[in-house]
Parts: sequence; C-alpha cells; structure tokens
Amino acid sequence: MSAKQAFIYGINGPVVTVKNAPWLQMLEMVYVGTERLIGEVIAVHGDKTVIQVYEETTGLKIGEPVEGTGAPMSVTLGPGLIGDIFDGIERPLKQIENSSGGFISRGLMPDAVDMDKKWEVKITAKEGDAVMPCSIIGEVTETSLIVNKVMVPPDVEGVITKIVPSGTYTCRDILATVRTKNGQEIPIQLIQKWPIRKARPYQTRETISKPLITGQRVIDVLFPLAKGGTAAIPGGFGTGKTMTQHQLAKWSDAEIIIYIGCGERGNEMTQVLEEFTGLIDPKSNQPLMNRTLLIANTSNMPVAAREASIYTGITIAEYYRDMGYHVAIMADSTSRWAEALREISGRLEEMPAEEGFPAYLPSRLSEFYERAGYVTNLNGTVGSVSIIGAVSPQGGDFSEPVTQNTKRFIRCFWGLDKALAYARHYPAINWLGSYSEYVDDLAQWYEENVAPDFIEKRADVVRILQEESGLMDIVKLIGADVLPEDQKLTLEIARVIRVGFLQQNAYHQNDTYVPLDKQYKMLTTILYLYDKCKKWVNEDAIPLSQISKTGIFADAVKMKYDIANNETEKFDQFKEKIDALTF
Repeated sequence: MSAKQAFIYGINGPVVTVKNAPWLQMLEMVYVGTERLIGEVIAVHGDKTVIQVYEETTGLKIGEPVEGTGAPMSVTLGPGLIGDIFDGIERPLKQIENSSGGFISRGLMPDAVDMDKKWEVKITAKEGDAVMPCSIIGEVTETSLIVNKVMVPPDVEGVITKIVPSGTYTCRDILATVRTKNGQEIPIQLIQKWPIRKARPYQTRETISKPLITGQRVIDVLFPLAKGGTAAIPGGFGTGKTMTQHQLAKWSDAEIIIYIGCGERGNEMTQVLEEFTGLIDPKSNQPLMNRTLLIANTSNMPVAAREASIYTGITIAEYYRDMGYHVAIMADSTSRWAEALREISGRLEEMPAEEGFPAYLPSRLSEFYERAGYVTNLNGTVGSVSIIGAVSPQGGDFSEPVTQNTKRFIRCFWGLDKALAYARHYPAINWLGSYSEYVDDLAQWYEENVAPDFIEKRADVVRILQEESGLMDIVKLIGADVLPEDQKLTLEIARVIRVGFLQQNAYHQNDTYVPLDKQYKMLTTILYLYDKCKKWVNEDAIPLSQISKTGIFADAVKMKYDIANNETEKFDQFKEKIDALTF
C-alpha cells in the first residue's frame, strides 16, 4: 500500500478534491479522511485530483488526509459469495449487522468472504503442470448446488512449482505457487481480486444459439431471450418490473442468479431480501439462495456506491462464468443507476445533456450491457452472462433518455403496459410494443428441441394479435356487431390467446412455470381451434355465437389451469373434444 498522503482541498457531497497528488492514478482506490472512507479517483485536472466517495461524507473536513492504495477499485472473488447479501461495494451486510447492531458505520471494510472459514478443497492439478490463465487447479463445494472452481488468476501463466494435497484450507492459505516466464513466484489462494470496471478476459465470444428458458409463455414464445443475451424491462410505477424479475430469477434455467437492487426504495428492497431468503428453488427443492447472490443498494445509501453496484455485480457474474456456469443478472433498476451518474456529473459541474443526464450516459450503458455474452473461457469451459435490466422511466414515458439509450444496446425489449398491469394481466408485457431480435438466432434450437413448426406457429399468433389491434380501431368507431363473422372469430381467438396463453398466474401451481413442451401444445391447440372455427364459419356458415354457446372458448382459456405440466397428452383429448362438437 502507498504511504503517500494528500489532503482534502474541497468537498461537494460525495465528490472530494485534493491538490498536489501527482502519484494518484485514474480509477485508483483511495482512503479518504481520518475514518478512511472508501473512494475512487475519477478525474485529474492539473494539480487537482477528483475523487468520488462511496460513503456518506457528512462531517468530513478540509485538510483531512487522503491515502492512495496503488490499486484500482476491486472486488474479492472466492467461495462464500453465493447465498450472501452485499452492498454496492461488496461489503457483506449480514456480517455488518451482526457486528454493528444493524447500522452500517462509516469506514468499515470487512472481508467480503469469511477468511477463516475452513473449506474442503479437492486439488485436481499437480506439481510441474503448466497452467494458463483461469486454469482450474481444484474444487470446493460452495453450496449444495454450486461447486466453486479454484482458478489461476486471468493474468497469470506459468508452471506450478508447489501445490498442497487435497484437504481443509481457509482463504488465507496458499494452495499453490506458479512460476511465470519471467521468474516471478505467484501464490494461488482460494480467493482472487479483480477490478470492477475491467471485464474479465475470455478466449472467444460464441454465436448465441440457446434460449434462456423462463417458463413465462409471453417471453419464451413471443420475445425469447438468449443465454448470453441482453434484455430490458421498462415500465412505470406498479407495472410489475420487480415481480417479473423475481419470476425470472426463480424459474429461468440460469445456474446462478445475481440480483442487484440498485437505488430501489428501502422497503421494497427489504421485501426482496425477505422473499429471496425464504424461497425454495423449484428445480432442486433447496433454498434458492444456494444459487443466488444479492446486492442491495437502496435509494438512501450513498449515491456513488449505487453507481458502482452494477459493476460489482457484473464482475462477480464473470467470475462464475469463467468456471463454466450460466449466470443471469437482474439489475433493478438502471434508471436509478443513471440518476446516480447524473447527480455525480452535476457535482463535477459537467455540461449536461438531455434531461440533465451526462453526455457519456450511452457509453456507460454500453460498457455494462456489452459485458454480457456466451463465451468459451480461457480454461476451455463454456459459460454465459445474461443481463436483464429494469428501467423505470418517469411517468412511464419510454421516450426518455435512459430507455431510448438502453434500446441501442439490448436486443430484447419487454415493454410493460400500465393498462395491462392495472387490469391484473401478468406479465404486463405489451405484445405490440415489445420485440426480440433473438428469434432468428434461436429458430434452429426451437425447431430441433421443441417442434419443427414452432417458429411458424409463433408467427401465426403474432399475426392474429396484430389483426386484432387493427380490428379494435374499427370496433371503437362502429362496434363489433357489424363485423363479418370471420373477423369476429379473429377477435375471439385473440382474446383466447391474450387471456388463456399470454396471461399467467404466478400463484397457480400449473401456471407459475410452464415447460416448453406444454407451451407448444397450448399454442397448437388454440391454433387448431382457430382453424376448425374458420371452417365452420366460412364453409358451413355457422354463426360464431352458436359456436360460443358450446363453451369451447372458455374451456380453451381454462386449459392452462386444468391440464398439469406433466399431463400434456390431455391436449390431444381437448382436440378430440373440438372435433366432436356438433351444431
């Protein structure tokens, strides 16, 4: 650690200025004041250095010391992260609560992982082995669901000169020593450090070709997200952003979930923490926290730490990706993160851009979303990081800068609709204003793993919903009674699709999660009903009202509840029921 000290020259909220400290580097982590508050260098102007402080600066005085560390702002990566709750700069909140009576004191910097906990380590390498960056030399059972791989740091390459046998070790113990090409001896521990603003390297970025299966029909069928892809969930207050992310965290087939509560209200974040810690993972029947990590940075916490929280989350995600895991990040919400950027930018007296946001808002958003990807890691394993960011536009206005700039860097847009949310339609994803650019990339996977005509059936549903939208404009003017029977049928089938297929009940055991084969069977059954009704209406001249009296449309809506996820053969019985209808 550097022994050099500078002294505070100016204080403006979380922004602190020091003079005559040429040894301080851009993005270097520093300790500010006598309480050693954590900060980061964000600008250097001649003899002035500007630092953003990640803690409350109340009471800080001119002349207090600032000490550099000589290293960038980094996080600790190792076993013990999964299942814990951290603040925006990776301070473990449970540990702080136990040591300080529930309040976060300033200047605290506890270890992110328990350095003295003993782990059972299975060593898989031997002395004399040549190791590449991220080579796996051992394994640790981190939780009942996650095996942590002990890796060589991404910037180390050489030959193992010493290595311990399998046994019980702490994070302080040196497990191996690697001699690099220049003769340096690098110790390898269970933990490693990595700068939060620097993406961890990988070998190659692979073509995206597999979906992140969520069990939510409107997403999996209409607007699929790929593993390693990026999605945004914009919506006004109360439209269900957080609820949707909870469902995705619980049911998606990502192996590890990282939930970042970025600038959300304290009571809402408390509810998230209580719910997550009590949830059971439906796939393994074990606590969901055994594969989940939470980062809680509420709106009343220091604004600079909010800005750092998403980088902390994405760096931890890349660490587990390097082990070969598929990780999903829920960032809730990037609007609050952008507001933190705006506040710090204002303190720095930078020229504001649209709505006061800094001119570099788009580049910061791209830096975050572009760290997603499906990659071959340096150690040869394959892993992915998928990013799902909630956006909270003021007044639900999707034309505001954060939403518009986010759309430039994501390929899946799940726009939440206030009218649908207030009508208790969950998920409240507007099927006309949303889109996914992954459909073509995933088409082959759906054809090979679900059904050859899956994409074709999806296109039929989209067409019916678009036809309904056009017909509703006519209905509003002249009423539905004057429409021809085939157009009335289109409206009725569109209603069945909306209520019976797109709308889900998160509290119903058969509907909260729906496997892809059942989704496909539901889809084909509704379209089969549509084709039969078209024949009856157009060829046999049977009025739609007569068909409705049979109750077949109501039964089609209810089949999502009536047919269990493991009883998909009953859809064939439903088709037989349609065929048996007489008029």
